[in-house]
Amino acid sequence: MTVDDPTTTLQNGGDIEETTPLLLSQRVQHELVYDRFSSRQKKWIVAMVSFCGIIPLFLGGTFIPCIPQISKDLNTTGPVVSMAVSVSIFGASMGGLTASSYSTYYGRKPIYLTFLPLLILGSLVVAGARTVPELMIWRFIQAFGTSPGFSVGAGVIGDIYKVEERGTAMGIFYSAVLLGPAIAPFIGGFAAHYSSWRILQAVIGLVALLVFFILAVFLPETSHRGERGVDKANLAKRKGKTTPNSDGDEIEKGGWGARVKDKLPVLLNPFAPLWLLKSPNLLFVCFAGLFVLLTDYVLLVPIAYTIGEKYGISNEAIIGACFLPAGLGNMIGAPLAGRLSDWIVVRYRRKRGGVWYPEDRLRAALYAIPLVPTSMFITGISTTYIADRTWGLAVFLTCLFVNGIGVDIMLTPPTTYIVDVMQKRSAEGTAANNSFRSVIMGCLVAGILPMIDTFGPLVTNVVSGLLSLVGFGFLWVTIRYGEQLRAWGKVGDLTDEEAISAPSSPTQDAADAT
Repeated sequence: MTVDDPTTTLQNGGDIEETTPLLLSQRVQHELVYDRFSSRQKKWIVAMVSFCGIIPLFLGGTFIPCIPQISKDLNTTGPVVSMAVSVSIFGASMGGLTASSYSTYYGRKPIYLTFLPLLILGSLVVAGARTVPELMIWRFIQAFGTSPGFSVGAGVIGDIYKVEERGTAMGIFYSAVLLGPAIAPFIGGFAAHYSSWRILQAVIGLVALLVFFILAVFLPETSHRGERGVDKANLAKRKGKTTPNSDGDEIEKGGWGARVKDKLPVLLNPFAPLWLLKSPNLLFVCFAGLFVLLTDYVLLVPIAYTIGEKYGISNEAIIGACFLPAGLGNMIGAPLAGRLSDWIVVRYRRKRGGVWYPEDRLRAALYAIPLVPTSMFITGISTTYIADRTWGLAVFLTCLFVNGIGVDIMLTPPTTYIVDVMQKRSAEGTAANNSFRSVIMGCLVAGILPMIDTFGPLVTNVVSGLLSLVGFGFLWVTIRYGEQLRAWGKVGDLTDEEAISAPSSPTQDAADAT
């Protein structure tokens, strides 16, 4: 299919005629937005936001192995202290929604520098907590402070990388993010067994302080010029109007009261991003990720009660080390899926003569279908019927590795897809997806141990594997009917329209593919 460049002809008294290829001009202008930073600068930015992305899940992962020590230290019970995990999930969800909303208005860097001090303060106070209420309150603040790590980080990736490069960068980011929960249990178990949970929390606070100074000095603002809410506010002022509301709509000047209001911080509704999930395509990829990610939790959360009890492993550090194969799988799966999704986007766009269909990226996630359910079925069988410790552990840890690869191959393209179709509110779209999924996941995770106690690991793992197939079904529906779902959800005005409409030459596509 060939696409002719449309032209426009301007007459000036019949003497001067100017012809401009509009679509080519739009494409050049669109790509210049992503050329603000050099390749080296982009890699450095990805490294900084990736390290911030590790912190949220690392924080939760290091806490779980310390629960017995914390309960003894605070003279309470393990179930009471374990409520802090749910408090942290709620704090991270609330913080993610808040951080994403304000990052759309004020930009990315100010949000990092505002939330990190909460993490620093929360970590230091948690380290000195003497009562359960004190622990709960400051765990909430601590988790709230970590929240920009993922949602705002994904927005930064969308700011600096164009469609054909975004998947690879998101894969690297996602690989780093999921490294956190892989190494955290080992570090938490090591601290619980050989040191103190208080020292661990204090170290987290000091590391966060170091990260704060690094971002303050080296992280540039990545938001596109003119797209932030504050930019629209300044434009409105130049037009003689006051600050717009959170949607950027202009409010007429109303005297001194309006001028005073203009000096105050803007108050935004932190739950507003959840409304983005009214779009069926975003809701479907959210449920797809939920059911596939659940398999990770089904394998890892009860690990002390499955292979730990079955094979006589009681050392917390060794139990934590059993999480490492999943982390290694994550590190391999995420960048692999990112690069694969970019290749698929370029390939299908070229087949369509330069027309981009956002759901093409999701095709890369379907390669995980043989990995995720199969690993769940095999682990269920091995933990039930293999009595030999060496063979049982070998099969279980191999399946953890395979599951880690599969889960990340499935999760990375949908995360990038959300940034693709919600370009102008990418951080909010990512936060809505993660927060909604986290709340439901928290409820489902609470039922894992009771289900294993009632039905055993075989039934639990098989059910989880079947649910992952349901998740892949949601993904297939999104790929097959994506255009209709996007139209139904009315998110077209938030999509990177230039990338969708601008045709690309065969030369450009070949360069992108390379």
